[in-house]
Amino acid sequence: MPAQCANMSDNWNPAQYEKFKAQRAKPFFDLLSLIHAASFGTAVDLGCGTGELTRVLFDTLRPDHLLGVDTSPEMLAKSDAFRTGGLTFSQQDIASYQAEAPLDLLFSNAALHWLPDHASLFPRLMSYVAGGGQLAIQMPYNFDHPSHVVAQRTALDLFPHAFNADHPLSGTLKLETYAEMLFKHGFAEQVCRVEVYAHPMQSGEDVVEWTKGSLLTAYQQRLSADEFRIFLAEYRRALLAEIGTGPYFYAFKRILLWGRKS
Repeated sequence: MPAQCANMSDNWNPAQYEKFKAQRAKPFFDLLSLIHAASFGTAVDLGCGTGELTRVLFDTLRPDHLLGVDTSPEMLAKSDAFRTGGLTFSQQDIASYQAEAPLDLLFSNAALHWLPDHASLFPRLMSYVAGGGQLAIQMPYNFDHPSHVVAQRTALDLFPHAFNADHPLSGTLKLETYAEMLFKHGFAEQVCRVEVYAHPMQSGEDVVEWTKGSLLTAYQQRLSADEFRIFLAEYRRALLAEIGTGPYFYAFKRILLWGRKS
């Protein structure tokens, strides 16, 4: 992965991301189902994207106020369609987000894996949750899959000047580490699990299209337009050589975390 991926605003393409809209939405609904019914005052959705699923979150839980936060102006450009009384959106770096008041719910779906130093980030986010409040976080955990490994290998081979070989594939930690952090910071009631999502693809080429909408934006951000075209061509060649061009079963792992603070 690129040495820095905290600011992912430059290359997000909502149309590309939503090519697999239904598949990407399933983990959101699984995460939402973990949240216990409660009277929510203030809530935040970190990495809200276009705001479409944030609106679902709002309509389901009915908090007094829900703030959707995202770094990408391209994604947030679509959020006006989902605004309503009590639901607002803000463009800011989710890495430096600070709650203005204790939160009844801190929610994040497929966003925090982009950020480094979870050992410091997660305790800070947990500290924003009020007593009795809940935290619900979902993160991709698939960085040992060929779709991700080939991307890093290709980037390091072609453009070593732009990428750091010592940088980890992901900011995510071991699953048990998140459970320990939750307990340490007052979330004795918790769920920590890895879920494997099954995505049957018509061809290996569809896996390339999937990563173009998410993972590869991190690489595109650090390359010129010409360099990225070279990178993408080699990535496609190398990945298809490994997974094939025919129908492909894309098994995608994700971490789901939920906790309620004592």
